[in-house]
Amino acid sequence: MYRLLAGLRVIEASSFVASPTAGLYLAQMGAEVIRVDQIGGGPDFNRWPRHANGHSLYWENLNRAKQSVALDLSRPRGRELLQELVRRTGQCVTNFPVAGFMAHERLAAGRADLITVRVMGMPDGGPALDYTVNSAVGYPDQTGAGPEPVNHVLPAWDLLTGAYAAFAMLAALRHRDATGLGQEVRIPLSDVAIGTVANLGSLAEVLYTGANRPRLGNSVYGAFGRDFLTRDGKRLMLMAITARQWSALVKVLDITEEIAALEAKLGISFATDEGLRFQHRDRLFPLVEGRVATWLHAELAAALDAEGACHGPYKTMLEAAQDPGMVGTNPIFGSASNPSGLDYPAAGAFATIPQLQREPPQPAPLLGSSTDQVLAEVLGLASGAIGELHDQGLAFQA
Repeated sequence: MYRLLAGLRVIEASSFVASPTAGLYLAQMGAEVIRVDQIGGGPDFNRWPRHANGHSLYWENLNRAKQSVALDLSRPRGRELLQELVRRTGQCVTNFPVAGFMAHERLAAGRADLITVRVMGMPDGGPALDYTVNSAVGYPDQTGAGPEPVNHVLPAWDLLTGAYAAFAMLAALRHRDATGLGQEVRIPLSDVAIGTVANLGSLAEVLYTGANRPRLGNSVYGAFGRDFLTRDGKRLMLMAITARQWSALVKVLDITEEIAALEAKLGISFATDEGLRFQHRDRLFPLVEGRVATWLHAELAAALDAEGACHGPYKTMLEAAQDPGMVGTNPIFGSASNPSGLDYPAAGAFATIPQLQREPPQPAPLLGSSTDQVLAEVLGLASGAIGELHDQGLAFQA
């Protein structure tokens, strides 16, 4: 947690990954993020992974540092309360449909400077999820050795979309500060995906060549990189993108003479062009594979580190979670009480700001734990009016 966005209040009406991620990142930088859900929880409230007691570990980690309001959004009065919270606050993040009670035009009635950041599936408002978008932009067709496509388990497009939505909120706030004008910013998941493909040069590549990349398995496209096995059966990823990384790898593996002979034969220099190392990978991989196989992993890792080579071991996620350097002593982690009752390292802001004191990560709220406080502070409702909402089943306080 940092306090760079202290004083900024944002209403979040969302579910699943992308939109809650935007709210999480804003909250971790100090914004007061108020998440509004249906009483009993939205469609993501019980998503896996879950504790045996039923609490979603997914939900409680994507909603850290937020406040929670629970309203009956299936009824007109509950929807009106959410609309009024947005108007009074002045900015919201949502993945609710473009049309309907959370349409920007409705929310901005009487609030011309309102900012709505809307995460969407498709630009036309159609549904899409990370995995359907990923399959459509071609990455599963490049993953693995083939011939079948291989889905990855990381919801990369959700996470990129969430981060972009948080960025878009700050950009819209800056614009409003300069002009006094609000606006709706729409961020379709599919556009983030295909736009990223374009930014990486891949769109231009396939249109220029008229062909798809070959399936490379664990080899890295355009550079020297692949997985290798040590003498004690440990698998590691070796990369050499820069000239320094390449020379370090060659030195540690003691293949200087072999590389020099190959360069002389081909009339090239591997140190000057990473593309050449990729083009001739079938000649280089056996050299590296043979030498890596003579080392114990711990000794090889130490030697690579000493020379500044780039490598990483293959670990299970459980091994990563139990790694002292990655989690145990990593300052982004800390302790926080969790609705599930489990005690585990909680992640805070990923950024390190040397000039600021890092605050501990905050817990996720209980669903509806801030309902009464928010209705009173933001809408100015008296206790009697809030009590009537409870009596009518329109609001819930945990």
